[in-house]
Amino acid sequence: MSVQSDALLQETDFDALLQERAERLGKRWKSLEKASSQEDCFFEKASATLERLRTFCREGEENLDTCTFLQLYTQTILDITYVEENKLVDEDFPEDSSLEQVTDIIDILSEPENLVKQLLQNQKEHTILTPELLECLYWRRGALLYMYCHTIRHNEQEQKIDNSTDILNKFLKDGINYLLTMLNAKCPVKLEDGVSFQDLDTAKLLSQGVFSDTHLLAMMYAGEMCYWILKHCGGEEKTEFNRIDAETSCDKGDSFKKNTLDFRDVGEKMLFKYVSICEGPLKGLGWSTANAMQILDFLKKIGN
Repeated sequence: MSVQSDALLQETDFDALLQERAERLGKRWKSLEKASSQEDCFFEKASATLERLRTFCREGEENLDTCTFLQLYTQTILDITYVEENKLVDEDFPEDSSLEQVTDIIDILSEPENLVKQLLQNQKEHTILTPELLECLYWRRGALLYMYCHTIRHNEQEQKIDNSTDILNKFLKDGINYLLTMLNAKCPVKLEDGVSFQDLDTAKLLSQGVFSDTHLLAMMYAGEMCYWILKHCGGEEKTEFNRIDAETSCDKGDSFKKNTLDFRDVGEKMLFKYVSICEGPLKGLGWSTANAMQILDFLKKIGN
């Protein structure tokens, strides 16, 4: 068989795989429909996005535009899992089923990147998923694990979290990894000579890689999760950092260049940056630093 024939076969096989993924997503949505309020605006948005994906697959038949499919597929996953996450939060993460549901959501939010890697194999440079979609994928996984770990701490405070230490330890490490990668997905804007900004505070935020409220929350969440892992998980301060390869990753300092994460060091840097921004460019806009300051005091004490 010729190289061209092999490539065509692989492309056909991948198209079939994409069709199968879309069908699986439709089945997931069908089961969710029975338990969700169809008057919810997020439900309507997810339903509309899924229908666009279905229409695209029907029109493309066996010759799908892979790039467009993966972007639409990713957005559909983001919208559907958002409905699922809201349901989990509203129900305060049911003890009997939330672990399985959280793990399942994390897995499907990882699916777009897995498909891209499968498609491109060993290629290092690729731009199929936009930086915005990648940020959303990392943020949603990190934020979900943050909320779940917060619930574990609250529900098992009296038991000193003995029953969930292993789960908490794993999810905290994974969550910190996702949030750091999300913050590292875009390069800060360089404020070079000759470039003028009407709003100096906005310019300062962009120069520090803060492009939205979500970036600021990610700093606070990552810092707080570093605090939790030091306080509740045996005092371990360092772990291997399984760097997630964002398509447009850009290093932002020594903490991100190391293969080993020092939770105290990372927590301090994230929270110090959060406080400096809240008390600087965003001062007076409602961002609280009280919790961050308390955690910074804790991290400083264990560092002495």
